[in-house]
Amino acid sequence: MAEKLIDKSSPWYRDDDESILEIYDVETGTRSVVKEFDYLIEAPNWSPDGRFLTYNSNGRIFKFDLETKESTEVFTDFVTNCNNDHVLSPEGDRIAVSHGTKEDGKSRIYTVPLTGGTPRLITPLAPSYLHGWSPDGSTLAYCAERNGEFDIYTIPVDGGEETRLTDAPGLNDGPEYDSAGEYIWFNSVRSGLMQAWRMKADGSEQTQMTFDENWNTWFPHVSPDRTKVVMLAYRKGDVKPGEHVPHKNVELRLMDAAGGPVQTVAKLFGGQGTINVNSWSPDSRRFAFVSYRIRGEG
Repeated sequence: MAEKLIDKSSPWYRDDDESILEIYDVETGTRSVVKEFDYLIEAPNWSPDGRFLTYNSNGRIFKFDLETKESTEVFTDFVTNCNNDHVLSPEGDRIAVSHGTKEDGKSRIYTVPLTGGTPRLITPLAPSYLHGWSPDGSTLAYCAERNGEFDIYTIPVDGGEETRLTDAPGLNDGPEYDSAGEYIWFNSVRSGLMQAWRMKADGSEQTQMTFDENWNTWFPHVSPDRTKVVMLAYRKGDVKPGEHVPHKNVELRLMDAAGGPVQTVAKLFGGQGTINVNSWSPDSRRFAFVSYRIRGEG
């Protein structure tokens, strides 16, 4: 399959992106730079033991040691077109990735040992974009397009029959379990703008959690203690409700997991790749994210 070239004038051209890996501390209200990269990295996950992050870059998965600040590639064999939808297992010994397969370029979900190994195909149907791993380790949750509609599905972690959880028209995306496995949080355009929602793990009780009139809110990530949710927000008018693009001025916003007011805690240049997947630290005090700049600008 020939490589698809992206014109430099496209918002999706990212060869000139430089990445700043950052951490926000919710107790002190401060953000700190962990490391800067002169290339694109995306979507940090925080390990269950708190010692490292994982991220994707150039189709590969990397472990980033928080003490040494060094990165090590995870061997994923033929799975070398990974996007920014990846999640660590509850035990931290495996990673599930979304990989654009060679036969059609569409995203499918695989699992692979974090020590490296042979990937296992979980979702033969495509496209499928991973976002959640149940805390008991048994189930994956993902966004998938089936028959022209993007909805939320679950599937046994070793593969099998998928279960559709949403059927609202328009994009339903970003499904993520809370640490008790009681709720799946997600984002949906069903109310007009993109907003944060949650539902029971079986798909029942789908409930809108944000009601922002000026924001399109993406990817609600629940802290391990189930008390806080961090989200990425685009200003209304900067994007269409169903767009999650890079190279935008965006904000990270925080709310109580029970609902209520939402506050902005960080402003940055980013969007796609900033915080696609859960990046909370195990102690629920910090989360990791990526901001960007374009080489030669600013």
